[in-house]
Amino acid sequence: MGLVRYIAGRLLWGAVVLVAVSFFSFLVIQLPPGDYLTSYMEQLQKAGMSVDDATMAALRHSYGLDRPFLVQYWSWFSRFMQGDMGVSFLYSRKVSAVILERLPATLLIMTSAFVLMYLISIPLGVYAARRQYSVGDFTIAILGFLGMATPGFLLALVLMWLGYVWFGVSLGGLYSPQFLPQAMSWAKFWDLLKHLPIPIFVITVAGIANLVRTMRGTLLDELGQQYVVTARAKGLAERRLVWRYPVRGALNPIIASGGWLLAELFSGETVTSIVLGLPTLGPVLYRALLSEDMFLAASCVMVMSTLTIIGFLISDIVLAIVDP
Repeated sequence: MGLVRYIAGRLLWGAVVLVAVSFFSFLVIQLPPGDYLTSYMEQLQKAGMSVDDATMAALRHSYGLDRPFLVQYWSWFSRFMQGDMGVSFLYSRKVSAVILERLPATLLIMTSAFVLMYLISIPLGVYAARRQYSVGDFTIAILGFLGMATPGFLLALVLMWLGYVWFGVSLGGLYSPQFLPQAMSWAKFWDLLKHLPIPIFVITVAGIANLVRTMRGTLLDELGQQYVVTARAKGLAERRLVWRYPVRGALNPIIASGGWLLAELFSGETVTSIVLGLPTLGPVLYRALLSEDMFLAASCVMVMSTLTIIGFLISDIVLAIVDP
């Protein structure tokens, strides 16, 4: 019963956070001077075309861009809560259709990267802590610092170049060009699996490095506790001792950081997706912000925020179960 109340409380706070995110994201998107029609007008002028002021005023009225900020926000938010995200100025389509088109690839890459980060970082952190100051420990530390220091976009460019030079293949996108118009098949699925490792690797490198250092530090603290010394003195096997007690205690900060890691993955995914040409939400949000497509940008932020809050909720539940 206590766990149910805890989850209900976290859901309530999550809803409050989403409302605040919706308001401030909508506000920040509208802070730059002008709107979508202003950006569109600049593009027409660069192309040698022009639109008179009367037409611009009529378009601004039809899009509702001449209304006060609070009216625009409430109009969008009330429809958003009913499942209507509005129409994208940039794509001339429903925002929900644009997002649903990119959401599966985003979830696939994010979920794979998130799981891979934990599967790799926890064993490496345990190994580094158990063999402190060994060659393996120093090697993991050096690779970790390199991973944290290397920008994701640079790593993506290097891997794309190496793939083309060494193997003669393009590593951009999620499918090879010949599979893009085809329906899903075993051949297309295999092609997808061949394209996934590069974006997942680029996105997870920095996160793995941070988690390994955190796991190593917290486990070293646990290994120095009195109960570990006592268990060793009683003759408990080292492997059983480490994995049953200290590792379990050292996992707490790793689990608690799950929500923050998910938010970092989303931010890293945007740059990586632009460089690699991935059909995810990151490039859509980037283009929407540049063109001041407020409905599309705000909806993308809301979807990403919702997924991040879900990540926080899952990490809180797991943490409550592991460490009541």
